[in-house]
Amino acid sequence: MSIRIGILGYGNLGKGVEKAVLANEDQSLAGVFTRRDPKDVKTVSGAAVFSCSDLPGMKDKIDVLVLCGGSATDLPVQTPKYASLFNVVDSFDTHANIPQHYSAVDDAAKKAGKIGVISCGWDPGMFSLSRLYAHSVLPDGKDYTFWGRGVSQGHSDAIRRIDGVVDARQYTVPVPEAVELVRSGQNPELSTRQKHTRECYVVAEEGADLDRIEREIKEMPNYFSDYDTTVNFISIDELRKNHSELPHGGSVIYSGRTGDKKHVIEYSLKLDSNPEFTGSVIAAAARAAWRMNNEGQSGARTMFDIAPKYLSPHPDEWLRAHYL
Repeated sequence: MSIRIGILGYGNLGKGVEKAVLANEDQSLAGVFTRRDPKDVKTVSGAAVFSCSDLPGMKDKIDVLVLCGGSATDLPVQTPKYASLFNVVDSFDTHANIPQHYSAVDDAAKKAGKIGVISCGWDPGMFSLSRLYAHSVLPDGKDYTFWGRGVSQGHSDAIRRIDGVVDARQYTVPVPEAVELVRSGQNPELSTRQKHTRECYVVAEEGADLDRIEREIKEMPNYFSDYDTTVNFISIDELRKNHSELPHGGSVIYSGRTGDKKHVIEYSLKLDSNPEFTGSVIAAAARAAWRMNNEGQSGARTMFDIAPKYLSPHPDEWLRAHYL
């Protein structure tokens, strides 16, 4: 049976989920849902586009609804709302608010007899699993997470909001010396500034005060003030030529001990497209949500709660024969 996937939101992540669903033989796209006028949204696959107001009437046509909105304002409202109607999956990534979000989704999903998988992707998600496995195997140790080199969409958007900025891309870059220090098993204490730098490529309006823009970027709290930040002013043509993609990645490195022996565990990703990879993780989680619900399970789940076999399209016997 094909798992029927609905996608709510058709930005970069929605398009990434669309590609992943089309690549999975056991999944099909039930439709894309948008807050915009559906006539103004053209999908890459040619899939039908509906208004989000149509969702309540689609309960018998969608097995799992994937929510591709933002973590700041969209998902805290949307995920509990639609967990009362569908099995859902989201990519909520505001780490400090995950317990609160989990509780809200758990309550709604249990009442509806549905599964709500939250915080899917690579961090939170795949990196979270790496941290959990490492701490479980080596209790005496410490984990370090390095992000990049890659485009931070949230930080890029923060720069674009500065007066006089036409467009911008911001790259998060691990400090090589810090990475090597961790890999050596020394368990160093590293400040935020010691772990990552930030590279900004900015297109400014003609005649804009470049010194002011650079100062506002470097002094921006919660984004740049705690980092060594480089600001490069470039033309719109150069931005489009050299900075139009959305690569990302990073590493979780865990350094632990057993008695007097040191051990280092490392899990790393190098992604040509952050949204396409995240969409692929979400599609696997959608498969798991559908399977768990078919078994009678309900409530919120994270990647910690999903048995690995539920993520795979292959039967148990095949997995034991090929991957174990």
